[in-house]
Amino acid sequence: MKKKIRSRLGLTFSLVMFIFAILSAAILLAGLLILVLHLTGALPLWEGARPEQASGGASRGIFVLMGFSIFIGTAIAAFFSKKALTPIRKVVEATNKVAGGDFDVRVDIKGIYELEELSRSFNKMTHELSSVESLRGDFINNFSHEFKTPIVSIRGFAKLLKDGNLSDEEKQEYLEIIITESQRLAELATNVLSLSKYEAIDIVTDKAPFRMDEQIRRAIAITEPKWSARNLNFNIGMDEITFIGNENLTQQIWINLLENAIKFSKLSGNIGISLMDGGETIYFSIQDDGIGMDEETKLHIFDKFYQGDKSHKNMGNGLGLTIVKRIVELCGGTIGVESALGKGSVFTIHLPK
Repeated sequence: MKKKIRSRLGLTFSLVMFIFAILSAAILLAGLLILVLHLTGALPLWEGARPEQASGGASRGIFVLMGFSIFIGTAIAAFFSKKALTPIRKVVEATNKVAGGDFDVRVDIKGIYELEELSRSFNKMTHELSSVESLRGDFINNFSHEFKTPIVSIRGFAKLLKDGNLSDEEKQEYLEIIITESQRLAELATNVLSLSKYEAIDIVTDKAPFRMDEQIRRAIAITEPKWSARNLNFNIGMDEITFIGNENLTQQIWINLLENAIKFSKLSGNIGISLMDGGETIYFSIQDDGIGMDEETKLHIFDKFYQGDKSHKNMGNGLGLTIVKRIVELCGGTIGVESALGKGSVFTIHLPK
C-alpha cells in the first residue's frame, strides 16, 4: 500500500514537501540550538525584567533564530539535494550514452509519478531507436546485397563476351542476362527512391475523383505481357467506385500487387480480383493459387527487402509490398494477408471512401 501511494506522488507535491521539511528541520534545529545556548548562559535572550529590555532581547533572539535557520537550512538542502537530484543525473548520464550510440541503455526511476513517466518514455525512446538502428543496418546490408548481385552478374557475363570464342547462341543468352540484370538494377533504384519519397511525406496531395475500378482494369492491361507469358486466368468482380485521391499514387498499389500475384502463381493458374463498395469503406482483395507463405514469411512480408523466396528463383527486390503498405497507410487504409503453403495468398485492402 505504501509503495502504491509513493508511486502516485506528483513532482510538485514532492518538491513542496521537500522544501517544507527542510524549513521545518532548519527552524527546529536552530530553535533547539538557541535554547541550549540560552540555558547555558552563552546567549541571553533578554536582559532584565523591564518590558523594553525584554522587547529588545526578543528582537535579538528572532534575528539570531533567522540567521541560524538560514544557515542550517542551506546546509540541509545542500546535503539532501544530491540525493534528490540523483534520478535526473541518471537520465543525463543515460542520454549521454544514447548520444554516443548506445541504444541499449535503460533507466529505472521509482517514487515520483512524473519521473516514473520520464523513465518509461526514455526507455520507450531507446527501444525505438534500437529498432530503427537494427532496421537501418538490415536495410544497408540487404541493399548492398541486392545492388551488388546484378552488378557482379553483369560484369561476369560482359567479361565472357569480351573474351570471345562464343557461339551466337551463347552470346544471345549472355546478352539477355545482362539486359535482365540491368532492368533489375533500374527497378531497384526506382523502388528505393519511391519508398524514400513516400516515407518522407505524411499527407497525400493532388487529390481528385477517379474511377477506381477502371484504374484497376488499366493496371491489369499494363501487366498483360507478364500474365500472358504465364497463361494466367482472371476472375474479376468489381463495383463501380469513385474514389477521391492521388491517381498516380494509388495505381502503384494495384500494379505491385498484380506483379506479386503473377510472379508467385502457378503456370496456367488463376488470379481473383474483387472490389466492393461498403458505403464508408472500400474493400479490395487479390487472390492467387500459387506457392503461398509460411507464418514467418507472413510476419515479415511487408518489411523492406524481405523475400520469402530465399533461393531468389523469382526476381524481385523485396520493396514492392513495402511500397504498397506505405501508400495504403498514406490513404488512411489498412492492408493484410492470409496465406498457407501450397494454397496461395490473399491480400486485402480497406480504404476509407
